[in-house]
Amino acid sequence: MTALLPAGGIRTVDYHTGGEPFRIVADVLPELDGPGTVAARRIRAMESDRVQWVRRFLCHEPRGHADMYGGFLTPPDDDGAHLGVLFWHKDGFSTACGHGTIALGAWAVQSGRVPASEDGEVDVVVDVPSGRVTATVRTVAGRVEDVRFTNVASYALARDVAVSTARGAVSVDIGYGGAMYAVLPAAAVGLLVRPEDYSDLITTGRQIRDALNAAQAAEHPDDPRLSGVYGTIFTQESEPAVRTPGGSRILHQRNITVFADGEVDRSPCGSGTSARVALLADSGEMGLGDLLVHDSVVGSRFQARIVERTMLGSRPAVVPEVVGTAYPTGTSTFTLDDRDPLLPGFVLR
Repeated sequence: MTALLPAGGIRTVDYHTGGEPFRIVADVLPELDGPGTVAARRIRAMESDRVQWVRRFLCHEPRGHADMYGGFLTPPDDDGAHLGVLFWHKDGFSTACGHGTIALGAWAVQSGRVPASEDGEVDVVVDVPSGRVTATVRTVAGRVEDVRFTNVASYALARDVAVSTARGAVSVDIGYGGAMYAVLPAAAVGLLVRPEDYSDLITTGRQIRDALNAAQAAEHPDDPRLSGVYGTIFTQESEPAVRTPGGSRILHQRNITVFADGEVDRSPCGSGTSARVALLADSGEMGLGDLLVHDSVVGSRFQARIVERTMLGSRPAVVPEVVGTAYPTGTSTFTLDDRDPLLPGFVLR
């Protein structure tokens, strides 16, 4: 059984972005090396018993928990990127992860993987299953101050999709920001974006996701590997939108993102924030020069802008930029004992 891990165990570096964990495995697993794109490596990882075992070993209890998140580093698609990554959680491998991209940018600079000046900015280019993203890392006096990442083109997929829940019928919008998200006000199901409503938001978020996926309501127009609702975003306005003296708008909202099978993002969710920006752009509530201040259920904050309007075929889209920061929380070498009856781990919700 020890052959399931590299000799000497498996080394990780842990970060958090806005309270959401991100466990980085920098040593490339043999199954994820060699030629191919990161999108293809994700399929290989999903089909590999060993890679799935290692994911569960690092993510599940007692080494992780039901809301753990992390990534396996891989070679990039080509020499245009510094690295590739496969994002994982307790239920499998996601197509995108904004908070993980921010953490990877900070780690790449702090580890020396990507050289940076004491003061200034440097781009860390990362290939993810949904495409190529850029994390621009800003340093001040040799320390990472913040990271802004430019995401893949994002768009509104569907509007006013009817869904039945235990809390009544609701209407949701579906947006894409590297993954598909169903978006609705928390008030539509009689809840608020607050820790006290955490369990009810999880239950309702799962119901919405499952119903939409059963109806195949979120099919990616070009790549079936990106189809399906990944998460449900419950929104709440923190303050009314205001106009700056220059004429741009500042929108201040809270959100909680319930993703995969009932996991909750402690951060404002980077790919979810991108989907939110795409929907706000589609409705005319957000344009070039405007700012979305996006808070999470624990009070952490991202800021997001539209850096470009574009088209994906005949579909209007935007390129979002999301700003946050990440902090290292520790390093580990995980080992196993063949006698352990609970390998590779377990999950309690």
